[in-house]
Amino acid sequence: MISGTYDDHGLFAPAKIARVLRTSTDDIASSAGLGKDAVQRKARIQSDRTQRRLREMVEVLTKVSPRFGSELMAYAWYRASPLPGFSGQTAMQLVRSGRATEVLDYIDAVDAGVHA
Repeated sequence: MISGTYDDHGLFAPAKIARVLRTSTDDIASSAGLGKDAVQRKARIQSDRTQRRLREMVEVLTKVSPRFGSELMAYAWYRASPLPGFSGQTAMQLVRSGRATEVLDYIDAVDAGVHA
């Protein structure tokens, strides 16, 4: 995934992310732990919180996409696969609760051959 695919004038654009992942902006909002307003109103899209959550989600997807061979498969993993060592929570659940750094660290550890 190339970040240019997802941005609009330097900001993550929920509509572009949704288009690439073949889903709705409402689904993107939910997957990033945001309300519907955060991805529909221009002022809210530009907020630091919205941009941070979208960036975190895109970072996770970008990191695992090569492993799965496509953005769609990475998104399916993000939403549905429980991560070992996180009480059965998925990457999506962890990102939604503000734990994106832990997900990225977990992916790095797995990539380095450390089984978490």
